[in-house]
Amino acid sequence: MNEPSYQEKFWQIISLIPSGSVATYGQVAELAGLPSMARAVGRTLSQLPKDTQLPWFRVINAKGEISFPKDSPPYQRQRSLLEADGVVFIRGKVSLRQYKWQP
Repeated sequence: MNEPSYQEKFWQIISLIPSGSVATYGQVAELAGLPSMARAVGRTLSQLPKDTQLPWFRVINAKGEISFPKDSPPYQRQRSLLEADGVVFIRGKVSLRQYKWQP
C-alpha cells in the first residue's frame, strides 16, 4: 500500500479541524508527522481548487493572524468564513488560547 503524500496528510488533518476552531500551519504539519513543513502546508492550501470542501480557512499563522495581506479579497473571505464559524477577532487577531484546536 502506498504511503499518502505529504499533501494528503495535510488534507486529512485539516478536514478534522472542527467548526469554531483554528489550527496553525505548524500545528497541521506537526499533526501530520512532518513538523518542519509548516511552509508546505501553506503551499498545499494555495493549490486547492476554488470549490474545495476542505475547511482551509481554519488554518492561520502562529501569531493568530490570517496570512493574506489585510484588506485583500482573500483576507476578507477567510475572515468572514472564520467569523461565520464563530471565531472572534480582536485587533485583527484570533486568540489561540481560546480557539486553537486541541485534538
